[in-house]
Amino acid sequence: MLCTISWKCLESPDFPIEPEITFVGLSKDTLLQGLFQQDSIIVTFDFQDGDGDLGRTDQEPQNNVFFTDMRTGTVDNTFAIPALPQDGAGNGVEGTIRILLFSTCCIYTDGNDPCTPNMNIPYDTVQYKINIVDRAGHISNDIFTSPIILVCN
Repeated sequence: MLCTISWKCLESPDFPIEPEITFVGLSKDTLLQGLFQQDSIIVTFDFQDGDGDLGRTDQEPQNNVFFTDMRTGTVDNTFAIPALPQDGAGNGVEGTIRILLFSTCCIYTDGNDPCTPNMNIPYDTVQYKINIVDRAGHISNDIFTSPIILVCN
């Protein structure tokens, strides 16, 4: 009797140790301006990380997804990716992230207060720069959302 055994070795993905992200899309392209979660949008992007150290743990409790409002250059929203399991023989991970992002205020060029209705400026446009950081401190590339129209009145 002749027995043969075969197996296939799984190779770990060949991703860089710095996270890489790719913008996928928005659930819609228009938001009503406002405070207190009046409107929202889902932002979707893909990620890859070669050493698989993405996600917040009890030992690393800080947020790791950053949204910078390109109108002001300030980080307006931060979020946390939960710790990701490392499967298989390698440590590389990849997947898709969807984040619920609440509306923001219109910023007016005429000096009116943000977040108040302005009949003279009915729309504003916001675009976000997004990046992520893994637990080793490696910062991903920057991606940009498509422009989001804010209805100001």
